[in-house]
Amino acid sequence: MIRAALPALALLLAACAGATGAAPAIAQPPAVPAAEAGPAAEAEPDIFRLWIEARAGTGAPVHWVSEGAVYAYPSGEKLFGMVGFDSSRMLWPENAGDEVVHLTRKTFTYTDPETGEILTEYNGQAVVPIAYPYQVIRYQMKDGLIFAEVEQGAAPRIQRIAASHGIEARRLGTSWAFTAPLFLNFPLPGGAQYEAWENYDFFIHPEGSVSEPHQMSWQRFGDLPPWAGGGKAIYHLLSWRVESADAFPPALLAWAEAEQPMWLHPPTDMDEIRALQAGTGGPGWGQ
Repeated sequence: MIRAALPALALLLAACAGATGAAPAIAQPPAVPAAEAGPAAEAEPDIFRLWIEARAGTGAPVHWVSEGAVYAYPSGEKLFGMVGFDSSRMLWPENAGDEVVHLTRKTFTYTDPETGEILTEYNGQAVVPIAYPYQVIRYQMKDGLIFAEVEQGAAPRIQRIAASHGIEARRLGTSWAFTAPLFLNFPLPGGAQYEAWENYDFFIHPEGSVSEPHQMSWQRFGDLPPWAGGGKAIYHLLSWRVESADAFPPALLAWAEAEQPMWLHPPTDMDEIRALQAGTGGPGWGQ
């Protein structure tokens, strides 16, 4: 995506779900207001609704399926493949102008770099999938910009990350690009420091113009998890939206049904979120 800020979106997003306290401010480049995104920019409400409905639908659950790879840095050696998905639903407010609430959870796992088989161990170590039990993302349109605030983690380490800049929207012909780079640098429990760069590029195409009008490219530069030997790596995933888990690649669906069934459905409501916050967080990137 082009330079913009949507902290911890995601995706796929920020530190582990169990990170402590409120995260410090994330250094971010300035965004361009959606209303000024290009000569053919749409009115603010249209941009906002386009983003919300593309990312998380209109109420019924949607899923983003991801496939990609992990490369050693700086050698470029392909260490692993990677597959995963997130499941999302949107809660629209009763009153116009109030925040829109995005409920999501996501999970990713590592695969053999040659065969694509999902790994359960590596060099005698158990492979630990990435697994966020939930994220709550609150969106608002302010002064022509889309802002997001993310809530994640489990008590007593519930993390809230607020945007300091808005998402940048850009028109590419008849398509739109929404960009969110993240520059992450904050302490973790135990004295470690979380340092990573991530970038999300969502591409939204007109209905009927391509077979899948909702697409995303994600990159990450950061630490490998301890079971993988540590060190720096480049992650790259390509994602697309599906309306049902039945449209998942068969191997991914089989893994999810056997190992991560909860992740096939987004959180139902805030009552479920509060219950999850009283439990334990899942492993995040670099764990």
